[in-house]
Amino acid sequence: MARWRIVGGMLAVCLFLVGGCASFPDDGSRTWHDQVESSGELGGPPTLDEPEPPADPSSGNAPPPTSSAPQQPAGCEDPDPQVVATCLSPVGAIAVLPDGFSALVAERTTGRVLKVQRGSAPQLIATVPVDAAAGGLSGLVLSPSYAEDELVYAYAATADDERVLRIAPGEAPKPVLTGIPRGPGGALGVDAATGSLLVATGDPGGAAGNPASLAGKVLRIDTLGRPTTGNPAGTAVYASGLSNPQGMCTGTDGTTWVTDRAAGRDVLFRLGAGTLGTPAWSWPNRPGVAGCSVLGGALAIALTGTKSLFVLRPGQDGTFTGDPRTLLPDAYGRLAAAAAGPDGLLWLGTVNKDGAAGALPKLSDDRVIRIQPPTGGGASAA
Repeated sequence: MARWRIVGGMLAVCLFLVGGCASFPDDGSRTWHDQVESSGELGGPPTLDEPEPPADPSSGNAPPPTSSAPQQPAGCEDPDPQVVATCLSPVGAIAVLPDGFSALVAERTTGRVLKVQRGSAPQLIATVPVDAAAGGLSGLVLSPSYAEDELVYAYAATADDERVLRIAPGEAPKPVLTGIPRGPGGALGVDAATGSLLVATGDPGGAAGNPASLAGKVLRIDTLGRPTTGNPAGTAVYASGLSNPQGMCTGTDGTTWVTDRAAGRDVLFRLGAGTLGTPAWSWPNRPGVAGCSVLGGALAIALTGTKSLFVLRPGQDGTFTGDPRTLLPDAYGRLAAAAAGPDGLLWLGTVNKDGAAGALPKLSDDRVIRIQPPTGGGASAA
């Protein structure tokens, strides 16, 4: 197992050597050229001299592969030790549970919320009624007091509107906030300072500038759906200016980031009260920004279009340091959901079965992956 951790560490370092493309909002456009170092599932499993005994599936750990040749899935059996769950519908969101080995997964098109863990069959927790064509189930977060109440909050597009729902053990999902206009995108987060829910809503067309509309906004509400004290206008609206939000994540410093697919470009906002204004980062090539996560001082953004993971290092005052990195190029296909585990590992979900052009699902798609983040730190994933 020690040998596997060393190999895993070398893999994380090697993965950190590829580049991406984007633009700094304050310095004008700068272009970065990809240097693809590996292909396939993490470039092929590492070679070990001798096979090690299988790990206990209940531990959440996976045995290391023993062959240098990439192994292909057989049905829902995926030999990749980073893969936690297989044969899912497209993954809209992930909420990692406190044990770090299991997570709740939102299937975008079916509305199912599943508990997954490597070595175990997915367990159905709840089913949220959704309109898959309008975006389906796209947000999932644990209650700020999950250890005590075991509550989970979801964001879903339904036949009538978009809404936030509360999921309690053994109960049907109950609406917390309804009446959000149906629009593209949608995501959930938790405000570190207040414990409030953050709700990113899409703009169906021109509503982002209307202060009376909940569309194209970041809403800040308590767990009963009421506006949080301190919101700029005393309403649920905390910030405005979104088009097609895809992900929201908060770092240990309390900074919250929102990914958005704006007109003509993909963008990243550093959340603040009022109008969001100039993006902190933009992608003129529109790689398909999706979910995001902050781990070990790095901001990782899943990309569906370019089938990769984009990594930035936030600095002071909303700036970034060093060069961006593009990791896992086409290793797992179209990455969408992203979440941080309490052990410092990064969880990702794919949407290879969403019918998008260029998406070629494997037999084991769609999948949830648990990996060592590019900056190191945390326990080994295998």
